[in-house]
Amino acid sequence: MPSIDVRAAATDSSSGAAQPAPGDLAGAVAAAVATVRRNAAAFGTRYPDSTTRENLYPLRPATAEFAEGANRDWTTSFWPGMQWLAVELTGDADLRASALAHAADFARRVHAGEDLDTHDLGFLYTLSSVNAWRLAGDAAARDAALAAADHLMTRFLPSAGIIQAWGDLSDPAQRGRTIVDSLMNMPLLTWATETTGDGRYADVVARHVVQVRTHLLRDDDSTFHTFYWDPESGQPLRGATEQGAGDDSCWARGQAWGIYGFALHHRTSGDVASLRAAERCADYFLAHLPADGVPFWDLVYTDGSDAPRDSSAAAIAACGLLELASVSHDAGTAARYEAAGREMLAALVAGYTPGPDQASDALLLHAVYDAPKGKGVDEGCLWGDYYYLEALTRLTLPGWVSPWWPATPADDGTDGGNA
Repeated sequence: MPSIDVRAAATDSSSGAAQPAPGDLAGAVAAAVATVRRNAAAFGTRYPDSTTRENLYPLRPATAEFAEGANRDWTTSFWPGMQWLAVELTGDADLRASALAHAADFARRVHAGEDLDTHDLGFLYTLSSVNAWRLAGDAAARDAALAAADHLMTRFLPSAGIIQAWGDLSDPAQRGRTIVDSLMNMPLLTWATETTGDGRYADVVARHVVQVRTHLLRDDDSTFHTFYWDPESGQPLRGATEQGAGDDSCWARGQAWGIYGFALHHRTSGDVASLRAAERCADYFLAHLPADGVPFWDLVYTDGSDAPRDSSAAAIAACGLLELASVSHDAGTAARYEAAGREMLAALVAGYTPGPDQASDALLLHAVYDAPKGKGVDEGCLWGDYYYLEALTRLTLPGWVSPWWPATPADDGTDGGNA
């Protein structure tokens, strides 16, 4: 697949080189890749924290169990995920080596059983290990991704038909709950079925998505963040939120996960109900945007509010809208969603990326991690940076193959995929 030459333009702003013009797609890619390169050199084999502090990423803090910069929590894979995108865009051998080193660390993590009590194994092992398998033919990464898929299957609750969200399931308080984000963890299980021929993984995906579609997507086309089932009987109990403004509001990032996750499920399953669910999520999201096209952290807020924006929700939604356009059955509908995705990305490029005078190592500014808890508010974040670069990659590389789709691995360990 052809790649664009961003090496010359991707220079450090400290060198005095002219920065890309706002709204220039190639310039935006160049600036993003330059930041990924600088961060890769700065962090080495260690991991940045989930969000910036005053727009700069610190190392992931140490805990009683983990050293500073260790591979823990649900967000670390967005970092090698960005490196793989940059490899696909440029063929950069140093970033490829860095991404493969991270893949080895993710293999170590899953085989050691470290910090695996989460449904976010899909995020963690799709972007780290599945990418290393499909783009570099790394057999150890393939085995790690399958081990992660098997561990994710242990979170399936047959009585309710759901993959349970997070926490130690021996604790009754952690059982019987899923969240809308879970849709983006299903591609790992879909990939596992495609890779092994074992239909168990895909069967769980099908049951889980139906439950999310039925109970988390509300009649007005907004979404609950969380939903609870009785773990013994499987009876649905109630919707709620962990990170939204209220149980009945619509958390912006959750709605964006709905757009993207349902669209991906339609692509891999052909389930028309999931296509319709993605369209409903998209239409609600687009109808509740402020004038500049980048949402507040909860869609309950409108123009005139002083609530923080969430650029990461816009980046996810932009990817979801482009995905939805690519699977739509109607040319006019596809064009509408593609235009909306392009406009949202353009708004991010123009108004939410660091300028030449801003000290930041994030790709995107003005994101929100968890507003109710005051966590990562008006900062950069790893997932926002990842999905921003994914959206740029989608529009830069014709025929780009997404890591969220089942895909054929590289033929050898020296070149692979789109690079």
